[in-house]
Amino acid sequence: MPCLVTLIAMAFPRLAIILVVIFSDYLGRAYETILWPVLGFIFMPMTTLAYAGAINERGSLSGIWLVLFVLAVLYDLSSVSGGSSVIVVRSRR
Repeated sequence: MPCLVTLIAMAFPRLAIILVVIFSDYLGRAYETILWPVLGFIFMPMTTLAYAGAINERGSLSGIWLVLFVLAVLYDLSSVSGGSSVIVVRSRR
């Protein structure tokens, strides 16, 4: 089951968050309030899952969990900015 959730999280992180909320208390144990998981669901879903994994498995962001957290932040930031592009038009004179 954890491997299936991991595969779903890689392709559809928001769906993975919904499944984790429905079937477990994984996010509830990692976050004290509901505000951070909701904001994470909207803006940075992979980071939300990586932080929850680090807190539930290790108790803190250290070691390999810190590396996974940084990769999740980079993944979320690249997915947000990946769709934009700048077109430069040069005129010939």
